Amino acid sequence: MEPELNLSNADIIVLIAYLAGVTLMGVYFARRNTSTEEYFVGGRKFKGWIIGLSLVGTSISSISFLAYPGDAYKTAYLRMLPNFMLPVGVLVASYVFLPFFRKNRITSAYEYLEMRFGPGVRVYGSITFIACQLIRISSILYLLALLLQSVTSMNMITCIIIGGIFVSLYTVLGGIDAVIWTDVIQTVVLAVGGLICLGVIVNALPGGIGDIFSAGRAAGKFGFSELRDGVLRPVNWDLSLTSKTATMMLVIGLTNWLTEYSCNQNVVQRYAASRSTHDARVAMWVCALTSIPIWLFFMFLGTALYVFYQTFPVEAATHMLEGVRKAEDILPYFITNQLPTGMAGLVIAAALAAAMSSLDSSINAISTVSIIDIYRRHLVHGRDDKHYLLVARLIGIAVSVLMIIGAIWLAGTETKTLQHTLTILGALMGGGLFGMFMCGMLTTAADQRAIYCGIFCTLIFTCWTILSANNFLPEYLAVPFDLYYTGVIGNIVMFIVGYIFGKTYFKNRKSLDDLTIWTYKATHPALSGTPLKKGINTHE
Repeated sequence: MEPELNLSNADIIVLIAYLAGVTLMGVYFARRNTSTEEYFVGGRKFKGWIIGLSLVGTSISSISFLAYPGDAYKTAYLRMLPNFMLPVGVLVASYVFLPFFRKNRITSAYEYLEMRFGPGVRVYGSITFIACQLIRISSILYLLALLLQSVTSMNMITCIIIGGIFVSLYTVLGGIDAVIWTDVIQTVVLAVGGLICLGVIVNALPGGIGDIFSAGRAAGKFGFSELRDGVLRPVNWDLSLTSKTATMMLVIGLTNWLTEYSCNQNVVQRYAASRSTHDARVAMWVCALTSIPIWLFFMFLGTALYVFYQTFPVEAATHMLEGVRKAEDILPYFITNQLPTGMAGLVIAAALAAAMSSLDSSINAISTVSIIDIYRRHLVHGRDDKHYLLVARLIGIAVSVLMIIGAIWLAGTETKTLQHTLTILGALMGGGLFGMFMCGMLTTAADQRAIYCGIFCTLIFTCWTILSANNFLPEYLAVPFDLYYTGVIGNIVMFIVGYIFGKTYFKNRKSLDDLTIWTYKATHPALSGTPLKKGINTHE
């Protein structure tokens, strides 16, 4: 019989103190949120290092804490490759994309789309973002529930509901202020929790950390390999759309990070909350230079877990390798069965921190986009700010309910690893959003009609991919590429179609001052590093 976790009084005190502290922060910041400006962007006053650490918390999430170790435990480091392109993405974004968002004191990334193409394109971008984020937060809540279930022995649905309600409570109350400051704290707690787990493993192995390197190397766990037919097989570095090659994983990574820093409201909202363009750039580099070591660490932790359970084999761990149980169970299983009394509480708090640091950001971002880009812009005009603040909180509650429903659905799915599933889902739901922003920022061609043509073709492409993936099409109509590349190809389709129609049939005839890299004024305040005074209001 496997040992059961017995929470000590110290564990319980740590957990209660952590949860109470986070909740009190939400209550504290709720008193300051008397306007949507404060609720959405915190008065635009945050220093770069604070925003940077909050971006780390948003980026790493429980996908890092649970899915990365699970992936490295079962396979190798192939899915770490895309993360190495983060510095390249940040370098491009900090000098190409950032100025467009710092100008005019925008709150939502999709305000730019209206300035460049019109209100319909803005709505499409907003809805696409909301759909992608609902998938992401549902998966993160599911991972959180995995740990809660292993600790409390409650059923999965109960754990999902409890976790969802708690996270939504302080997020809906505290707004972006609570999100940013709790993310900073949660980033530190997450790192400490991971170090504790690794320390316990190293202490237990006869050869210490040397065993991890030697056994992991012998099993091929440190390579860029894919699990095929139960065997880890190194991928090659070819350019290919039919298999996961190392080169193509880097291409995916670059596309993902450019998308993240050009049109993801979670990030753009941090740009807006920074006190200056310089602080926003500092934040981006703090995030990049901190996140990669953390991701590598949690992949390494997965390898350490593999070596640990090869040295001290148990049936449950073997089932996770064989696919009988989900690989994401491995770290919760280790926490609940191997950590000494007194440490489990802190590590469980770290796992909670990992989930909450992403859930709170996305819930607040969805609420922001819903109000700024849809509700106030198109549905209800001219109401006082208190009305929009109230509706923003109600939307946060509604998003939390949808997140809980999505997590319950994920709990019933069968997947190779959750990281694998999320990559495919994200690609399918991306909607060519990055290609749309690039068509706007990098070219002077195209108006909204050309972009509508791009959207139409991208949606047709996505439908074709979904039907093929579910075997609804004859073999000769099946997609000739790996589903991992759906997002990359979808963005290319959007950009090329929009550009061609813009150059031929639907040429732009409006002023593009400060809206493309070719028409941007180098003396614009957004490039100076100073806070902006005022800007164009696109809300009414």
